[in-house]
Amino acid sequence: MTHTMDRIIAHVDMDSFFTAVEVMDDPALRGRPVIVGADPKGGQGRGVVSAASYEARRFGVRSAMPISQAYRRCPQGVYLRGRMERYAEVSRHVMDALSAFTPLVEQVSIDEAFLDLSDCRRMLGRPPDMGRAIKREVRRSAGVTASVGIGPNKMTAKIASDLRKPDGLVIVSAREMPSFLAPLPVNRLWGVGPALESALQGVGIRTIGELAGADPAQLERRFGESARQLHARANGIDDDPVAGGSGIKSVGRETTFDQDTADPGLVRRKLLELCEDVAGRLRHHGVKARTVAVKIRYRDFDTLTRRSTAGVPTDATGEVWETARSLLAAGLQPGRPVRLIGVSASNFAADGGQSDLFPPDDPRRRKRRSADAAADEVTARFGERALFRAGRLERPGPRRPSTTTR
Repeated sequence: MTHTMDRIIAHVDMDSFFTAVEVMDDPALRGRPVIVGADPKGGQGRGVVSAASYEARRFGVRSAMPISQAYRRCPQGVYLRGRMERYAEVSRHVMDALSAFTPLVEQVSIDEAFLDLSDCRRMLGRPPDMGRAIKREVRRSAGVTASVGIGPNKMTAKIASDLRKPDGLVIVSAREMPSFLAPLPVNRLWGVGPALESALQGVGIRTIGELAGADPAQLERRFGESARQLHARANGIDDDPVAGGSGIKSVGRETTFDQDTADPGLVRRKLLELCEDVAGRLRHHGVKARTVAVKIRYRDFDTLTRRSTAGVPTDATGEVWETARSLLAAGLQPGRPVRLIGVSASNFAADGGQSDLFPPDDPRRRKRRSADAAADEVTARFGERALFRAGRLERPGPRRPSTTTR
């Protein structure tokens, strides 16, 4: 087994992936501020930015920003609806390209992955040669650029890939790792969000180096048991392996309505649409989920999330929908206008688990799986709107929801 300090781990992150695909498909967009997300005019400025090109970022436009705010900052931008089928297609080309270097590829989202290159020295050479080869192959195979970070562990590689975007390459050896990490702000570490960053600053810790030099016992007394792991990360200790196959932790989809609605039928129909997509993506990734969650955001931005965890995982559309429908019924408040609805699936198991609604040989279960397989085939050939359940018929004009995979 390769020792931790002898490992060569790469993090490959596509540069503004959604907008890069749009520019690749329409070269006339090159050099222009491109924003993928909601329509800032047709949807009354509702929804959020899914991705912003680097040209748009110069105007202060960022992912997850309300689309109305993005439009105020960059009215001259090109605003496009997302095309998740196309992004998923290009993502498959990227992941196929990465798999040519090593079977140890852990995809963590639609546009990023970790690779364990520890046993590839003889074939690929030194880490800089590896990084350049990966970047060339991604561009050749998928037509987009990637930033690559290479280090002795996943955490360091991830931090490195973020430092010189776009089209960057940063190599950090095990010997260089302490001096590389030390001056960086503490929020670069996994697990340090705004609240924890503020708390650490409150005790005089602003950089990773300051955290690495702190007394772990005092940190634990102040911040709890997780502080020891955080202290270890600050010292470059991360033994997390690169897991071959899908590293995705959850699959979710949500949509903001063009107008707030108190119509429970409309909310249910939209939720069914989202469930169809989420279940299809579970099958695409070859995983089954034990946990289904439904998110409801009301007009006043009050957000409610309900979850249900089953003993046996599933990827069946009907079962995801039945769980989500029950969660919606428990959380939906009559007469209160809804702004956003979403569904996610998590707590994965590898494909091969059985549904807990029907025995494995039950004809109803076989019929459901056959229907799902047929639907997946039609969707793959003709697009996501080619086939859908009858429960979605009474709905307003089509609106493409945003998709999130983590």
